[in-house]
Amino acid sequence: MKEQFLELLKTVNRDGIDELIKFLEKSDFFKAPASTRFHSSHEGGLVEHSLKVYEILKYKVEHCIEPIDIPEDSIKIIGLLHDICKTNFYKVDYRNAKNALGVWEKVPYYTIDDTIPYGHGEKSVMMISEYIKLTPEEKYSIRWHMGYTEPKEQYNTIGAAYKKYHIALLTFEADLEATYLYDI
Repeated sequence: MKEQFLELLKTVNRDGIDELIKFLEKSDFFKAPASTRFHSSHEGGLVEHSLKVYEILKYKVEHCIEPIDIPEDSIKIIGLLHDICKTNFYKVDYRNAKNALGVWEKVPYYTIDDTIPYGHGEKSVMMISEYIKLTPEEKYSIRWHMGYTEPKEQYNTIGAAYKKYHIALLTFEADLEATYLYDI
């Protein structure tokens, strides 16, 4: 999956994309889970989830009843990088648990080690922006990809963003579908 991800990202025509790719290759992005327990909570889960969100988002844009005019590069950036904030975010720890024979043993599990506490969507926007310039559609889509799982105080802002940038709503839907329909 790493090769497929990099192949797609390398086709993005944006200044700084090579440096962003180098950052990802040096990081744990391709080994990290997508979550500690909700979806793709296994090694490589983050890249697996990111590819599925991209695939769903691309399909949604191509088959939307109301045409959405957005470049393919933007779909790649949004879908593949929406969760870049999870890079260098998880660590493996150990706890005691009984195995199938009822014997206690140490088992690994993922825990969070957030060394850059800057939120979720906004942290992804910040991290990507250190390497490439994002369009408004990309910024809003990545920032608000968590949709109505954000605190209710944000709902009016989220709704306004989705009204202004329809691709942001499709990104939220693609992330939900990848997580709940495909368990990725």
